[in-house]
Amino acid sequence: MTKKLIKSIKNIRTNILKKTFQAQSSHIGSCFSIVELLAVLYFKRLRKNDTFILSKGHAALALYCTLFEKKMLSKLDLNSYGKNNSNLMSHVSHNVKNIEFSSGSLGHGLPYAVGKALGEKIDKTNNRVYVIISDGELNEGTTWESLLFASFHNLNNLFIIIDYNKIQSLDFVKNVMKLEPLKEKMKSFNCNVEKINGHNLRSIQKSLINRSNKPKVIIADTIKGKGVDFMENKILWHYRAPTKVQLYTALKKLK
Repeated sequence: MTKKLIKSIKNIRTNILKKTFQAQSSHIGSCFSIVELLAVLYFKRLRKNDTFILSKGHAALALYCTLFEKKMLSKLDLNSYGKNNSNLMSHVSHNVKNIEFSSGSLGHGLPYAVGKALGEKIDKTNNRVYVIISDGELNEGTTWESLLFASFHNLNNLFIIIDYNKIQSLDFVKNVMKLEPLKEKMKSFNCNVEKINGHNLRSIQKSLINRSNKPKVIIADTIKGKGVDFMENKILWHYRAPTKVQLYTALKKLK
């Protein structure tokens, strides 16, 4: 991977941190866990007519900062985050340029992605559909219905990336709804399943290839709050915004 991509990842995390502080918004931990996934998708994988859906819409700021780094979102727009009358809401909105689908309530993005992938198949295009869902989102029935539908229709143009940071809302995932053995469960839905380190750039890029006739499911092991040690694996940072002291401490760590 290039030094340029690594620098972009640092810039994305830094902007997430600064904008979270300025807006005093939530979900910085959820944003940090998917930075590498977004960076590889936007800088290495997505083609002009491909579709990307961020189903875990509470990590909206990570997507906004990635779009800004990719020069697909203006500085003026990014600076409006958290302000009155801004299109950059705290959950993903299709009112923002280059965003396909609004996602707030969990369990909505994957069904849309499945429909989009089926449409591309019907139209006989080579376009791919990528969707990032959260591990907490696996508690939603729509997720499993969508997997059944996708495998039945052999949607091998669909890439489902699970941000497996193992923390949801108020507790660790294992204490809310046991998911393991997750890989075996996904395989039982007739999907092409791969488990990777969700912060390893080469592993991410290699996983975004599907040579089967099945939907591809990528279980990305990630760390909530990745990049700032006092935020990592802490439930608190699902909701909390940094104080001024924490902001400067975190900025030093990101450097």
